[in-house]
Amino acid sequence: MATEIPVYFFSGFMDSGKTSLIRETLFENNFTENGSRLLLIACEDGDEEYDEAKLASIGGELVWIEKEEDFTYEKLVELNAQYKPDLVFIEYNGTWETGPVYEMRLPAGWIIVQSLATVDAGTFEMYQLNMRAMIMEQLFHADVVIFNRCDDKTPKTKFRAAVKAVNRKAQLVYERADGSVDEAEEALPFDLNADPLEITDADYALWFMDCMDHPDKYDGKRVHFTALVYNPQEGEGRNRRNVFVPGRFAMTCCIEDVQFLGMKAKYDKAYEIQHKSWIDLTAEIRYEFAKEYSGKGPVLYPVSIKSADRPEDELVYFS
Repeated sequence: MATEIPVYFFSGFMDSGKTSLIRETLFENNFTENGSRLLLIACEDGDEEYDEAKLASIGGELVWIEKEEDFTYEKLVELNAQYKPDLVFIEYNGTWETGPVYEMRLPAGWIIVQSLATVDAGTFEMYQLNMRAMIMEQLFHADVVIFNRCDDKTPKTKFRAAVKAVNRKAQLVYERADGSVDEAEEALPFDLNADPLEITDADYALWFMDCMDHPDKYDGKRVHFTALVYNPQEGEGRNRRNVFVPGRFAMTCCIEDVQFLGMKAKYDKAYEIQHKSWIDLTAEIRYEFAKEYSGKGPVLYPVSIKSADRPEDELVYFS
């Protein structure tokens, strides 16, 4: 049986801080053990550079793969045989698709133990607006997403919602320009103390993701928003379930990646609510067990349901 060789995979757009993160991990955090052999595969030549002599001092070898078509199983097997690494770091190119890496066969023993993605907080919104699919591609599979170069104006709540929309498991870290971690509480675009919470179309996606991530924060609060109803079993002649799902369709990366963001709602006359109808909903949020969540989560208990007009834009967004 092959010895396990841990692989750390770093993704992110060019100039997002990948090289700096790798250097900090290797040299400042004493990541390597004495006598271990490190293989650093770099696929992008950015502004920051590696000191190969310094790498050698910790048993590291730097190898470049400059073309996406050269990043193959056969190439990695060749490098594995040549350098016999105990540890592998991969700095991936920010313009290449990351999905194939997680699907491709790796050399014997190679296991991706952690995937980290870096994001420049100062340019993230611009990239979201102009190259949404490309930048989010870098974040799809990351275990940790690091927003660096943050300041007091960084919209952390919007950033978290945007990432969680495509990658619910990701841990988010916010770093300031000096490298310190920003642990300040995220600012929400709505008044959390209002009764009910008024959730506009512009804020729905942010509220939904925050409520799903921190349902205890909303337990017992009332919320008001316009919703599209998912309720395929409505009608007198059908099974009279006491559950329906109000929500909104949200665009995550591009028009091809639209998903329905809805929460379970319990209502005695749920069967009377027409499937795909629009409603003006006021409901109490309760944090409780629901089989749909495979555990505890936010469940809506309507206190007011009124018919509503179809919004001019049916989609909601994360930016």
